[in-house]
Amino acid sequence: MTKDMGTDSVNIETPNETQDAALPVNFVQNIISEDLAQGKNQGRVHTRFPPEPNGYLHIGHAKSICLNFGLALANGGLCNLRFDDTNPSKEDQEYVDSIMEDVRWLGFDWDDRLFYASDYFEHLYEYAIQLIKKGQAFVCDLTAQEIRDYRGTLTEPGQESPYRNRSVEENLDLFTRMRAGEFPDGSRVLRAKIDMASPNLNMRDPVIYRILRATHHRTGDDWCIYPMYDYAHPLSDALEEITHSVCTLEFSDHRPLYDWCLDAVDYSKEAQGRPQQIEFARLNLNYTVMSKRKLKELVDQRYVNGWDDPRMPTISGLRRRGYTPEAIRDFADRIGVAKRNSMVDIGLLEHCIREDLNLRASRVMAVLQPLKVTISNYPEGQVEWLDTDNNPENPDMGTRKIPFAKVIYIEQEDFMEDPPKKFFRLKPDGEIRLKSAYIIRCDEVIKNAAGEVVELHCSYDPESKSGGATAGRKVKGTSHWVSASHALEAEVRIYNHLFMTENPDDEEEGTDYKAKLNPDSLQLLTGCKVEPELAKAVQGDRFQFLRQGYFSVDLDSTPEKLVFNRIVSLRDSWAKVAGQK
Repeated sequence: MTKDMGTDSVNIETPNETQDAALPVNFVQNIISEDLAQGKNQGRVHTRFPPEPNGYLHIGHAKSICLNFGLALANGGLCNLRFDDTNPSKEDQEYVDSIMEDVRWLGFDWDDRLFYASDYFEHLYEYAIQLIKKGQAFVCDLTAQEIRDYRGTLTEPGQESPYRNRSVEENLDLFTRMRAGEFPDGSRVLRAKIDMASPNLNMRDPVIYRILRATHHRTGDDWCIYPMYDYAHPLSDALEEITHSVCTLEFSDHRPLYDWCLDAVDYSKEAQGRPQQIEFARLNLNYTVMSKRKLKELVDQRYVNGWDDPRMPTISGLRRRGYTPEAIRDFADRIGVAKRNSMVDIGLLEHCIREDLNLRASRVMAVLQPLKVTISNYPEGQVEWLDTDNNPENPDMGTRKIPFAKVIYIEQEDFMEDPPKKFFRLKPDGEIRLKSAYIIRCDEVIKNAAGEVVELHCSYDPESKSGGATAGRKVKGTSHWVSASHALEAEVRIYNHLFMTENPDDEEEGTDYKAKLNPDSLQLLTGCKVEPELAKAVQGDRFQFLRQGYFSVDLDSTPEKLVFNRIVSLRDSWAKVAGQK
């Protein structure tokens, strides 16, 4: 379910009643089903995920990964991982490695089908020679600005380049010399010769090769000319015998050029059919940005602590925060595949991780802002090991022992000296039940010189433990706690929305999106107290801190210094809204 930007309407994908229930329900699958029914592509389904290695992947890419690999799996087909590495000035092996890690982490595998556009550089060069020989490409000496000026507008046709009618021989000579490195960067380009009067600006003699001296992460300095995406992409698809080239809506106006390249070039794959480009709506998530350029800017300018900062919408950031691949795949499935761009509520993503962790995450006790409580009538030096559920939602997870002693910690917010009427925690002469332990009464409040509450003296009811004579006595409030002498100290990182506004990109003209960053997106809590069970926790383990939310062990955590990230709070406003609807 996605809410359109600027409207109150809701888009819901409608299932196709005649479709196999095992198949995904979306318009792309409907196209594939029709193709299979007609025997198109010899009954093959072959997709690809084609990221450019110029940054880390984000949650929008996760949707595309799930779609492309999912369609292949659902239809008994194949999916390639192919890196669009045609712009070495922005690409890096670090990004290649991170993308492969992300795809695998999400649960998908390309087997032996790992490809790069750079694998085809020689083929793409030969195809360009084909176009020149057929009079369908020419070397142009206009500057980048002149090419833009000659391009025309949406209402006016473009102007032909003065170099458009060079002879085939001259174009072949110049293009060969471009490859040989005889000309400076930006001095010449190779352009397709299509139609400067086309209503589609992408068809007005687009650039298909440019001169660029930059060391490529795979080919080094072997090339100084590189193909443009709109040229390299369809031909790479064709060489890999892709049947369905699924991309986002911004490429719909590029589809005529995609098809033109396939028609113009003899790539010798006609017997296997030809790729078909299909566009779907990209994912837009509120309270963040989904542009790799902007995300890179946040990293480079240190607004965040790297690509895997848990506030980032990157897959690596979500993984570090504690999200599971199952939750992200569930999210991708729930938002569906639409033909119209819309804004998705981040609450749905949070709902998916809550649902996933509800049954699998152990409940533990952690006091984030400790208040010391001394139980005056509890025997000095005595320690009891009490039974408590690991997860009441999943009895199969069993129980564990927690220590109880004379001095404990509770949350500061669980005590108020002068509380409102409906405050059901501890107050002077008031009682609460300690989770899986006893009922205690507040007898005395200890303050420091500044008048701040620093300790409570309480008494406990020895018979209020499970099985005791007063175990069933009704007390409205229950609090979590930890034994002071057994508690481990921890640092806890509370993450909130990265931006203060729902759509940082949709602001008044001239406002930098970075001006909308949330100054409270990270709250660092030190001196937190957690139960001793968490000494066994390792990086990536996930827990529910009772009444606090779901947390994971951060990469910075060590046995000497425990560090936890809050994945998400317990409150699920999205589920309430969805339930009402």
